[in-house]
Amino acid sequence: MPRLARHKRNLTEIFLQRVRPLPQRFLVWDTDAKGLALQIRPNGQRAWKFVYSFHRRVRWYHIGDASAWGLADARIRARELRVEVDRDNDPQATRRAKRSAGTFKELAQRYLEEHAKKHNKSWKQADYLVRKHLLPTLGQLKSASITHDDGARTVGAIKAPVVANQTLVAGSAIFSWAIKKRIDGVKENPFSHIERNKVVSRERVLFADELPRFWAEFDKAGLAGKALKLILLTGQRPGEVMRLRREHIRDGWWDMPGVPMPTLGWPGTKNSQAHRVWLPRPVWGLF
Repeated sequence: MPRLARHKRNLTEIFLQRVRPLPQRFLVWDTDAKGLALQIRPNGQRAWKFVYSFHRRVRWYHIGDASAWGLADARIRARELRVEVDRDNDPQATRRAKRSAGTFKELAQRYLEEHAKKHNKSWKQADYLVRKHLLPTLGQLKSASITHDDGARTVGAIKAPVVANQTLVAGSAIFSWAIKKRIDGVKENPFSHIERNKVVSRERVLFADELPRFWAEFDKAGLAGKALKLILLTGQRPGEVMRLRREHIRDGWWDMPGVPMPTLGWPGTKNSQAHRVWLPRPVWGLF
């Protein structure tokens, strides 16, 4: 918060009635209740603030509008907050935690940490879609209060049909998990029964005379070009090709373990089943 002009005095009801706004907002600190200040804006709006230091950082806590909070009540609240600070609690952090409790943002984070990272190998993509397309609109809403119309409107605002479908699946997975775990009173999935966009499958097969041209362009792309060549020659997923390890090559075969191997940076196969691929002779020239 910007530095404000400061005045200190023992606040009284008479002073509160007589004090007038200035061209710049300012604070009047109460000498009776430590940390309590009255903030007055140029438009005449007044608010009670409790200012304190927590772990050597200044915190501002908004108590309330002075038209609703009298001086006596503001002092009582400031003293209560001072007790919390003396007990090594941060009132501002506590307030933020209470505000976020039960929100879709909190639910999405719980789903990510407690389920997705443990059971979904493509959790990063789903998390990106949730953060980009769902949290800006639904993040601060209570999870149990989000309706089917909220879900349909949010997904409907996504222009790319494929992205909209993927976001729909990601959001639905979060609520299905919450219902199963009985979290935050969630009983309905606002993303269920939302019709997905129709997507026309695109098939494209390279003709024989096109292969040399692609191959030549791959030569110009360095390491990425080698990866593209491996994808073309083996027909395997890009993520698996990018994590190919020499330790997995045996007698001309690429053995892909189904389970993750963190020490080698291997994520495991998509279906968690071991897979074996023959490596044709052109592949060996790429290593």
